[in-house]
Amino acid sequence: MSDQSSDTTTAISRDTSWRVTTLVVAVGALIVSLVALGSSESKDNGAPKPSTSAVSSGIEIDIELADFLIKPSSIDVPAGKTFTLRVSNTGALPHDLVVDGVHSTKMLDPGSSQTIIVGPFDISVEAWCSVPGHKEMGMKMAINVIGAPDGSSPDAANGAHMGGTTSENAVIDPQAKPASTWQSRDPVLAAALSGTVHEITLEATETVMEVAPGVMQEMWTFNNQVPGPILRGKVGDVFRITLVNKGALGHSIDFHASMVAWDDEMRTIQPGESLVYEYTAKFAGAFMYHCGTGPALHHIGNGMYGAIIIDPPDLAPVTNEFVLTQSELYLGPVGKPGDLTKMINNDFDAVVFNGYYNQYFFNPIKVIAGERYRLWLVNDGPSENSAFHIVGTVFDTVYKEGAYLLQPDKSTGGAQVLDLQPAQGGFVEFIFAEDGLYPIVTHKFSNVGKGALGLFSVGG
Repeated sequence: MSDQSSDTTTAISRDTSWRVTTLVVAVGALIVSLVALGSSESKDNGAPKPSTSAVSSGIEIDIELADFLIKPSSIDVPAGKTFTLRVSNTGALPHDLVVDGVHSTKMLDPGSSQTIIVGPFDISVEAWCSVPGHKEMGMKMAINVIGAPDGSSPDAANGAHMGGTTSENAVIDPQAKPASTWQSRDPVLAAALSGTVHEITLEATETVMEVAPGVMQEMWTFNNQVPGPILRGKVGDVFRITLVNKGALGHSIDFHASMVAWDDEMRTIQPGESLVYEYTAKFAGAFMYHCGTGPALHHIGNGMYGAIIIDPPDLAPVTNEFVLTQSELYLGPVGKPGDLTKMINNDFDAVVFNGYYNQYFFNPIKVIAGERYRLWLVNDGPSENSAFHIVGTVFDTVYKEGAYLLQPDKSTGGAQVLDLQPAQGGFVEFIFAEDGLYPIVTHKFSNVGKGALGLFSVGG
């Protein structure tokens, strides 16, 4: 295990038995959910205050909160009667139970429980876990009111009783342009960090930002940016990353360039906590990093991703280097997080380079004809593939997933596309023969009209 400072050790220490128990249960949850890599807890998630006072009619029901389901999935209660719910968290993650947006338990740590009195209800309602993403993953329960008026099932109830929102999701206007004060993200890749030990602090936050002209979303970020900071080093370098959770949710980090145990450095930390994630870069390549807190799909889809470049030995000199990440946007209501249901259904609103719709179409990347350039690309997804192409030039060098697929030689071979599945990365090298505009696209052309469009402007 990596060396850590005493302050960090205090912040990240855990009782051994808790860790073993959590690991066993969490691995089960991982297999079931395929996306659960940690815990998510909200300090202010919009849930009502915990229920504390009411008189029960004598009806008592046991409720179990697991990862990610509620047992039973439905209960029957009489109309006009209060009833008692004995709620226990049997999962490995923190959960709560919100009933109809009116009653709520506190946030229950694994192994804890609480009894609340709820009701009375005259129509059927729903209960759910309010941790972001957990309801969408299946943590909801129907409360069927017996003797309620016809048509009052949870599906027929209004938005307030469903625990949802009547707000519509944001919509991108393809004709809109950014404000005059808007600035694109600099695509130039900085040189590899000097030295062999790199100490870097990353802060996990939730930040409202613009993702397309006039479209604001709450993005979950590293250092208040999407993608997170691009990190670069060489094989053999040591990266000592301090992750500080300055948000309101549980977050974590997973560097695909590392070889460390998942339950240690990659574990979720709660708001106000920090940990040190240390690893030695043993392999060259263009790697993804991301938040792995469950559901990981929700955290990555909301912007918690980035790229780390580990240079291959003897990397050839070029005039300049650029770096792009490809990802999707799954828009939620204005100023709110992305829609997890859309993410689960792969129903994205946009495919973008470096986090913003048509970013380098609005602000083309300026280069010079006849010079050699290298462009690194990491497909951070979370779900869509990439067929990266620059219209008007041919790649004479292609490097993908740690290996050269093409280099200049007597065969004079050329490539037209760098194809990447989610979490894959590489680079291409090329020259522009003459002045003009050269579109940057994914050759999966259905996505070009959804924001995956940029320009190289050669010669001004």
